[in-house]
Amino acid sequence: MRGETGDGVGPTRRDYMRHGSALVAAGLLAGCSSQADSESTPTETSSGGSTATETSTPEDQSYSVSMEPMGTVEFEESPETWVSYLSTYGDMGIALGKADSLQGLWDPEGMPNVFYDLLPDVEVSFEDVSPISGGGEFDKEIFYELDADVHLFDPNWISVLADDWGEDDIEEIATEVNPFLGNYIRRRGDDWHDYPYYSLYEAFEVVADAFDERERYEALTSIHSDMQATIEEMLPPSEERPSVGLVSVNSKFEEATFYVYPVQEGNNHKQYRDIEMRGAFDDHIEGGYGQFDYEQLLEVDPDAIVFQYGFSHVSTEEFESKMETMRADPIGSQLSAVQNDRLYRGGTAYQGPVVNLFQTEAAARQFYPEAFGEWNGIETLREDSLTLFDRQRVADIINGEI
Repeated sequence: MRGETGDGVGPTRRDYMRHGSALVAAGLLAGCSSQADSESTPTETSSGGSTATETSTPEDQSYSVSMEPMGTVEFEESPETWVSYLSTYGDMGIALGKADSLQGLWDPEGMPNVFYDLLPDVEVSFEDVSPISGGGEFDKEIFYELDADVHLFDPNWISVLADDWGEDDIEEIATEVNPFLGNYIRRRGDDWHDYPYYSLYEAFEVVADAFDERERYEALTSIHSDMQATIEEMLPPSEERPSVGLVSVNSKFEEATFYVYPVQEGNNHKQYRDIEMRGAFDDHIEGGYGQFDYEQLLEVDPDAIVFQYGFSHVSTEEFESKMETMRADPIGSQLSAVQNDRLYRGGTAYQGPVVNLFQTEAAARQFYPEAFGEWNGIETLREDSLTLFDRQRVADIINGEI
């Protein structure tokens, strides 16, 4: 409900949301925002996330959510339009039934459509979603043009990506357009990040409360919990699990240069940790990644190799072409994973709740076929008697049939 202003005209929805942006803009990049003077502080949940706190009076139905580094972000009502960086928060919004109101993404073509196509009665298209980058940098003007109600980004990550963005630029968008809401949850340990990290479902809870979609969030959380319980019951003993090498599908195959990773903390490798994957390179890399040639790969010789971004960044044909390059190499052909046909497409590091469900099941089948069923490519993930979660149930939740 609108309140009175000096000229007798109540504030618009846009005015109110900009006011909420201004409340947090000044402390946006500090890493922590003091909330001691706030009339309402979000309550902690058992999972460590935050719930929405109503700040309403009889004339005011506003509410707030809390997430570092923004602190408290206030909304008069649920955002109608939104912008996201990549498919982590993009997938959260889609899971909450907001695909049609997504205005912009860093790279709409990089979204993992292959998984949404596996859901019955769910249509997700990014044809009308604007790229928010220009020449590989964030384009400030596109934020004004899209005029979205909320920007699902960790604002500090923009400054990491774009050298020409500073604190003033971020405060300008948060104040003049609308607020940021997001925490960098992809990986942990970056030197630019000195505030708390969130797990996937802790971040998802905050986003769900911002959109006033608590029921959808709880329904998807239940599916995730049930799947994790099933996996824990069915996992083979640790001594029977294969060692798996995690390699980027964007490696330079023709030059025999491969980007290899340990299994990391953070959302990027959540599916691998959840199925207790034995990372073949974990004890061979100092830091977040390494560059190996074929000789170094053969020295470790993983039982299986999974290629990160294999589902999101290359087609089936492109993936097979890269694998043929590896099979044709005199040293690459000696790898156990090559000889035993255990080269797999892997998931994107930018996963929200829906993408994570599919990527976890894919990895479970790839690494432990005796327990979870044989892997026969992406079609394996279509509905059958061996699936680890109910596709129709997920589709119903997205479509609002909860």
